Parts: sequence; C-alpha cells; structure tokens
Amino acid sequence: MTDLKTVHVAGHPITYQDQGPPDAPVVVLLSGWCHDHRLFDRLVPHLAEDLRVLCVDWRGHGEDRSPVDEFGYAEQAADTLAVLDALHVDRFLPVSHSHGGWANLEIAERTGTARVPRLVVVDWLMTPPSPGFAAGLAAIQDPGRWIEARQGLYDVWLNGHQHERVQRHLDEEMSGFDFEMWARSCRVIAGAYAEFGSPLQRMAGLSEHRPVKHLFSQPATRSYEQAHIDFQSEHPWFEYRTLNGPTHFPTLDSPGKVAAEIRTYIDAP
Repeated sequence: MTDLKTVHVAGHPITYQDQGPPDAPVVVLLSGWCHDHRLFDRLVPHLAEDLRVLCVDWRGHGEDRSPVDEFGYAEQAADTLAVLDALHVDRFLPVSHSHGGWANLEIAERTGTARVPRLVVVDWLMTPPSPGFAAGLAAIQDPGRWIEARQGLYDVWLNGHQHERVQRHLDEEMSGFDFEMWARSCRVIAGAYAEFGSPLQRMAGLSEHRPVKHLFSQPATRSYEQAHIDFQSEHPWFEYRTLNGPTHFPTLDSPGKVAAEIRTYIDAP
C-alpha cells in the first residue's frame, strides 16, 4: 500500500490511489465491501495511460484498519465525494463493483448529471435477494457461523473455476477483514435491499436519470438476463453487457473487457 495517499474526512483517514495523466478524463473505481483498491490492480493498467484513474478505499478498508463506528452507503458516498472535492475533481465516471453500487447510486443522486453524467456498475445482484442469499447475509452476522457462511459466498463467486489472482484476492485480501466489517457489510446490504427493493428499483427512483451500464458475469442464467431486458425496455437509459467471465470479479479475471466497456462509455457524447 506504499503508493496510497490519504485525505482525512470526518475524522477518518481515507486512502486512495491516483494514477494517469492529471488533466485526463477521470474514472473513479469503487470496490464492494471487504475489498480495497487491489480489486482493480489488473484493470488500472488498461486505463491509466490516457485516463486519470482514482481508486478510493472506504473508511476502515484502507491503510489504517483501526475499528470504525457504524457506517453505510451514505457515508461511503460522502467520503468519496470529500476526496474528490479535495482533489478538485469535478466531472467523473464512477465505476463500482458489487454492493459498492449502493454508494455509486448515492453519489449520482448527490451530484446530479452535470458532475456524473453516466455511471457503470459491475457484477451487482440487480434483482431482489433470493432466500438463500438473504440467509447468507444473516449467517455472516452470526459470530458462530460467519466463517462457514463467508466460504459459501466464496464458492459461489468462484463458480467451480480455478483462477489464481481471484483465489488470492479471496484468501488474502478479502479474508484480511475481520468479523466486524463482514457483519457490518451484510447489515448494510440487507438494509439497502429492504429500503429500495433492488438496485434496479433504486436506479429507477433516482431524481435525475442518466445512462447506467451493468457489466456482469454472474448469475449466468436466462432469467437473470431477462430481468435486465425487461428493465431496459422500460428505461432506455439502462444497458447491460454479459462478460462471460469465470467468476464474480471481472476486474480481476476479465480486465480487458471491463476496460473496453469503460472506454466506450467515457468517450460517448
């Protein structure tokens, strides 16, 4: 983490990476819970030659892993915007992975279309949680069951594939977060689904609509893709791409495909 810089926001050290030409169009990469900027270490080289790429870690997720008070997607959005304000970044393209999407949409709501004219979300469960997924979120909040339940998520995300970089991300990077952060993540995620119903419903409820693109590999089912088709037919600002990658982590297993989709979006009129 030696290349990280720090901005103090509301008493919390928020660490970030800043790579690429300083005057280039800005892409802001936002991880899900219990990840950090290393989720994007294979994607950034595809972008940073001619784009300014910022990876902003959530509070408690960066260089300082000291315990933090309860926080959720609203604080994640506020922290990110505070970093961007400190860096005098105005217009930018936010790209989030998984449940970092709740903060991404909150950022969009707070900034408006002039500052965030479009956004990208990556491998995020767009439909209401299944009973099994909801049960997993509850189990990870139980100190007696959380390790087993987390492994259940890891198994789903790997989907039977062997991918060295993704496996290391799970075993070393995600597993480096303790029970408190994992339990918090599941509380916040469950609460967001209870509040909004689903990410698609949250997008539909934004006060200003703008182009949104979802890039995903999982779940690879016809019914899940049909939910995207149905939503797109009623909301023409929404689009999606199936990446056909092996795991839940396209930024690690398919970085070239993700970068190409980002480039088409940031260059769009």
